[in-house]
Amino acid sequence: MLAHLSIRWRLAGISAALTFAILCGFAYVIGELTARRIRSDFSNQIVATTEDVASRVKVRIDTQGRLLDVQPELDDFAANRAVIRILTSDGVSIAGSTRARSLSPGSFPIVGTKDSDGFKIATQRISFEPFGSGFLQYGRQLSDVQATVQRVRLFLLFGVLMGTGLALVAGLMLARRAMAPIAALTATTREIARTRDPNRRVPMPDADDEVAELARTLEEMLQALEASRAESAHMLSQQRRFVADASHELRTPLTSVLANLDLLAETLDGDHREVAQSALRSSQRMRRLVADLLLLARQDAKRAASREPVDLQRVAVAAAAELGPIASEHDLHVDAAPARTCGAEDELHRVALNLMENAIKHTPPGTTISVATRTEGAEAVLEVFDDGPGVPPELQARLFERFVRGEGDRGGSSGLGLAIVRAVADAHGGSVVLAPPDAGRGARFTVRLPLAPISTPAEDASWVAPGPAATA
Repeated sequence: MLAHLSIRWRLAGISAALTFAILCGFAYVIGELTARRIRSDFSNQIVATTEDVASRVKVRIDTQGRLLDVQPELDDFAANRAVIRILTSDGVSIAGSTRARSLSPGSFPIVGTKDSDGFKIATQRISFEPFGSGFLQYGRQLSDVQATVQRVRLFLLFGVLMGTGLALVAGLMLARRAMAPIAALTATTREIARTRDPNRRVPMPDADDEVAELARTLEEMLQALEASRAESAHMLSQQRRFVADASHELRTPLTSVLANLDLLAETLDGDHREVAQSALRSSQRMRRLVADLLLLARQDAKRAASREPVDLQRVAVAAAAELGPIASEHDLHVDAAPARTCGAEDELHRVALNLMENAIKHTPPGTTISVATRTEGAEAVLEVFDDGPGVPPELQARLFERFVRGEGDRGGSSGLGLAIVRAVADAHGGSVVLAPPDAGRGARFTVRLPLAPISTPAEDASWVAPGPAATA
């Protein structure tokens, strides 16, 4: 149970438990000593009262030992429910107070004290007049002293409980005060984790204790993490610049290689022509991969291309026209409505191209692939959906990661297509999601981008939109 409690409650609970144990031991010792003292005082009081009564009572008997008179009345001495009786030397009761009949006849009396019939009884020898002697017994109920002892024990128990409760409250207050610096450290580190601002500093306690050592350790850790993050950010920045620059520099020699291979493929014959065409296809694939890496590297390096109003309707139709030759075995439908956004047209063209090409590669022949553009509220929407087998559940969580390829795409692509789509959408302040298909089959990719400001008539006249639907 202690493991599930806070440190403050654990400290207060342990303090209260120790206080309870100490007070119980103290109360037991005090209770026993007090009970003994009360019983001893009770016995001594009875003995003293017996002696006093014996010295004041006058008992007169006749010559045959019969009682004649007792002065004063025994009830005058029987306060506090006391009992008094007078016995002959043979132990026969010859006089007594009103309550004396509560006592049993008893055996031959013995001078001293004893417990009998719930009474503490003291016996004292007295003289009779004109001659002879007997005994006087004075007793009080033991319940009187027991009640006093119980009141003392109850008082001690109440004191133990009160002391334990006060110790718990005081322990909570002290623990809260002692834990206040740690609470401040926790709040500061939680705020640093929320804001990710390593420049904030943790509060330093005034006392040079364990909490101050913890604060210094946290401060050193934050400084080390900030230095490590700055170093990592610098290295990543350099790496991104290198990839962007290297990809850019590779485009020129690749263009030259492609031109030469294209020329060779046209001039050679036979096996040499096939070799040249194979090299040409590999170089074209390399150029595509370099272009993809260059785009991703620019997005990582925050090198934004120039932005201008772009109509997704025009982008979707142009991408569908470009893919027409390779989509001959699919039904490619374009239902595009004007949807203007602000961005780089080449990058948005790549988004539409990649989504359509992805649908063509991962669906069997005869599959219908639909492309739609529209506006929804303050967003321009581009959707590409099909009625193919859909995306496997195990692949959906990593679908937009780089170099992720599905089953059946072994070497057909670099696995960067959807990663480029997400990078471009994020760079344009939008998003891309794999939405549930309408009929529960196929895949539906939805790209949402902010709408561009309202265009001028001159901008709208620069391009004539096609009809509401195009089919490849």
